Amino acid sequence: MAQAAISFDSSMETATDAAFGEGRGAAFGEGRGAASAALADAEAVADARASLDRILELQARIRGMQETKLDTRALPTVPALAPLLPGGALRAGSSYAVHRSAMLAMAMLAGPSAAGSWCAVVGVPSFGAEAAAGLGIDLERLVLVPEPGDQWLGVTAAMADVVTVVLTRPPGRVNPGDLARLSARLRQRGAALVVLGDWPQSEATLRVSSASWEGIGHGHGHLAARQVTVTSEVRGAGRPVSTTLWLPDARAGVSAVEPVAVPARPDVPRLDGVEREHDVADRPARHLRPVEVA
Repeated sequence: MAQAAISFDSSMETATDAAFGEGRGAAFGEGRGAASAALADAEAVADARASLDRILELQARIRGMQETKLDTRALPTVPALAPLLPGGALRAGSSYAVHRSAMLAMAMLAGPSAAGSWCAVVGVPSFGAEAAAGLGIDLERLVLVPEPGDQWLGVTAAMADVVTVVLTRPPGRVNPGDLARLSARLRQRGAALVVLGDWPQSEATLRVSSASWEGIGHGHGHLAARQVTVTSEVRGAGRPVSTTLWLPDARAGVSAVEPVAVPARPDVPRLDGVEREHDVADRPARHLRPVEVA
């Protein structure tokens, strides 16, 4: 009986130890799981913060690159043309259309070329090298492709890869797909396109609305300069902008027409003491006050 009791007590102790062990193991397991979950949450928060820091750093770098790119996108431009262009200059990656004036289109190349940029002329067989040099285009940095034939689009895109400004005349209508690909190439390479004729995606469209030559007298003389009025329609802007230019001027270049100042008439005193009617009218009005006479 005692042995049985002892056995019973032993079994009870074993059962108690087993129960305690199970409970301790469960409690320890649950605590360890909670700690692991908390550690995982902390690591996830740290990873999220690190990712956010990297994103913010990348955004700052991108903004810096964009600001630098925008600062360098303006191309040197002839001062006389600045009022006609959005932002006062040609922009790399943009397109411009010029109507009815090959010389005006050439003048848009003069500023970048004089500053050291390479230019190309594609599909304009009537392009005059002498006139281009007079406008300030450096012929040493000029590529001419007068007759590209059926390869006009490919040649224009290839020129955009290697030069800063491309002047071209499309042989016909350009389909939207080719237009989009060429525009993407210009933006990628940072080149500007000047088109003789219509161009749907142009930043500005310039037209010569009137022109008059100087230098010819009554049946004799020679052409010395041409005064033109140029109108610019900027995409997304309101009313067109117009300005008057010498194209070419007396030095075969392009320059703004300076307004003529009307000289003021000198005030010459009359020796005879007689004032004419128009002299009195030109005088400023005087305010008279009554005076008291003693």
